[in-house]
Amino acid sequence: MLAMVSWLGFLQRPDVLVQLLAIALAVLLARRLRGSPWLGRPFRPSWLPGWIRRPPVALAETGALVLAIPLLNLAGQESGLVLLIAQLKAAWLALELVEKLLLSRWLDPVMASRLSSRLLRPALLLATLLIGLDAVDNLQELANLPMGRLFGSAVNLGSLFEVVVVLYVLVIGSGPPACAIGWFCQRGLGMTEGSRRALELLLRYLLVSLGVLWALGHLGFNQTGLFAIAGGLSVGLGFGVKEVFSNFISGLWLLFEGSVRPGEVLIIDGEACEVRRLGLRAAVLWRSSDNAELLIPNQTFFTSTTATFTGSDRMRRGILAATLTNSLAPSEVVSRLEQVATAQAGVLIEPAAKASVEQLGDTTIRYKLTYWIADPLSNQEISSALKLALWHNFKPIDISLN
Repeated sequence: MLAMVSWLGFLQRPDVLVQLLAIALAVLLARRLRGSPWLGRPFRPSWLPGWIRRPPVALAETGALVLAIPLLNLAGQESGLVLLIAQLKAAWLALELVEKLLLSRWLDPVMASRLSSRLLRPALLLATLLIGLDAVDNLQELANLPMGRLFGSAVNLGSLFEVVVVLYVLVIGSGPPACAIGWFCQRGLGMTEGSRRALELLLRYLLVSLGVLWALGHLGFNQTGLFAIAGGLSVGLGFGVKEVFSNFISGLWLLFEGSVRPGEVLIIDGEACEVRRLGLRAAVLWRSSDNAELLIPNQTFFTSTTATFTGSDRMRRGILAATLTNSLAPSEVVSRLEQVATAQAGVLIEPAAKASVEQLGDTTIRYKLTYWIADPLSNQEISSALKLALWHNFKPIDISLN
């Protein structure tokens, strides 16, 4: 805290104040000129990308700061701080160019956005922070500041900072290497898509686990204390969070086995649901009836029976029961049922719809109509439309459908 208070003393130096004023004027001038009609209009030719025809604010500010350096030198003033700010502005501009020219072309938009927002920009921000601290203080002295003792080991600011950075990079940056290894294993060993994803997750967890072990060793934790903690955690995990580990193992098994895959349609609580994503703890399913997402623990697929309509194909069989009076010949009713079902939108022509007599009564006859659809999630809509079509077709005669 005392070191941070001492940094405020730099603001009292005249050369620092002059440079801060020059930086503020250069930034304001660059923004003002960029918005003017004669500098703000796009450059030619028009086939150039928009970010080149209309340069970003960072480019205008960088140019203004670079021009301010010789002016300060001519006035006999220091310009080191202005040069530092200009270099940092140029670094941010270079990062924007990398994002627009390289990442957006080579990577998926979602992956490119994650890589930029979670790794590249935080790295540049951290570098900017370190450069700024080095300009006002000694980084080595700051790194040696004591932060206390953990499990009998002294921890300083530098070691703690290194551990946080390494763990963050491993958690965020272990995805692309794991994906690359999984892709090569899938191509070389003929692994399934689920096995590849499971391998990627295992590799990521392995890298993070190794990083945690390195971090504990780097901080100088006592091995005896670590073993004691591990023993206590093992007992707690055995009794307290066994369900979490059960779901974790079940998730890996589902990914390797491929018995449940994204895109499959399962029956959960009597309703058709589509599998959206498989996680290590739970699967995310989408229920079409109310547009709701369900989180189903992975072990549920091993402890209960689950019906799937997409195990080998996506066709689903629908069954309608129709009860009519015996005023019509059964052969005519069977033919009309099949004709209406075949003409209904969404009902497959092959396999063909089939109708049959189920039960003969004194005054009524019960029929069964079997038809096939391609999309299991549309069964409710197609069934409703088919019932309405049958009601219109047999309208003069009493008909009961279920």
